[in-house]
Amino acid sequence: MSRVRLATVGPGDHDIRLDRWFRRHFPDLGHGRLEKLLRTGQIRVDGGRARASTRVAAGCSVRIPPGLAESSATPDRRSAVSASDAEFIRSRVLFIDEDVIAIDKPAGLAVQGGSKVKASVDGMLDALRFDGDERPRLVHRLDKDTSGVLAVARTRRAAAILVAAFREGRVEKEYWALVAGVPTAPRGIVDLPLAKTAMPGGAGTGRERVAANPPGAKRARTAYAVVAEARRVSWLSLAPETGRTHQIRVHCQAIGAPILGDRKYGSGAERIDGPPPVTRLMLHARRLVLPRPNGAPVTVTAPLDEAMREQWSFWGFDEAIPGAGAP
Repeated sequence: MSRVRLATVGPGDHDIRLDRWFRRHFPDLGHGRLEKLLRTGQIRVDGGRARASTRVAAGCSVRIPPGLAESSATPDRRSAVSASDAEFIRSRVLFIDEDVIAIDKPAGLAVQGGSKVKASVDGMLDALRFDGDERPRLVHRLDKDTSGVLAVARTRRAAAILVAAFREGRVEKEYWALVAGVPTAPRGIVDLPLAKTAMPGGAGTGRERVAANPPGAKRARTAYAVVAEARRVSWLSLAPETGRTHQIRVHCQAIGAPILGDRKYGSGAERIDGPPPVTRLMLHARRLVLPRPNGAPVTVTAPLDEAMREQWSFWGFDEAIPGAGAP
């Protein structure tokens, strides 16, 4: 029987749920037993009690009770990725070198798995090993409904460098959004602290919501600029300086320009339709400028998908116009 030990969360596991961390590193531990160990305080994070939904950060410690250490080896899961999923995720690669892979994540695909998530980028990462010895690691996230550039580290060393770069604000990020209305100021910075709040469930709302300025809110800043406007909508370029959950969506709402297709923060104004109808959240991670461990920074750009191109065309916007860069 093994003794109690402390496991350190690696950079490749930064900001994932605790139950997901255990599924990844202790695949023989069932969910029911995990919940019991959590309820009785036998599993702790940084010395404190935790829930299955608790998110772990790189560098924090997880208390591993006796009897689990023998299951700590993560199996090779390459065979778990279906041929169709492998072909799909490889087709989304925008850039690859020895350290980094950047993919064009489609709207509707979750980055990480969960109890109600059937498919995720994380679940397909083994298909992105290519000639590498290590399993690629997530280093940041996009909302499920947001499309665009998502970076993945190919090695543990690259993951540590990229996680630190994202955390310290050294990654240049540009998002495009189609919003209802026109902000009063054509460009500016939204400086509005945010925090997650528990909300009742409901159709199209979900149980998690982010609010502005509640107790315990954390700093959140987003620079924006109006690229073009047409009748009832605007095309915004946005550069988040911080990376809070739903930050851009809440900040757009705060300046009176909710994102089209945003059923959670749109307050009804997001339902402006053409034709064509708005079929998804009109938010796209257009560009990342990534520091590379073994070379100069690389700029990766993701094209608009078909649903967004239809909207851009209907409203008379041209994604190739000069001046459509970050604010």
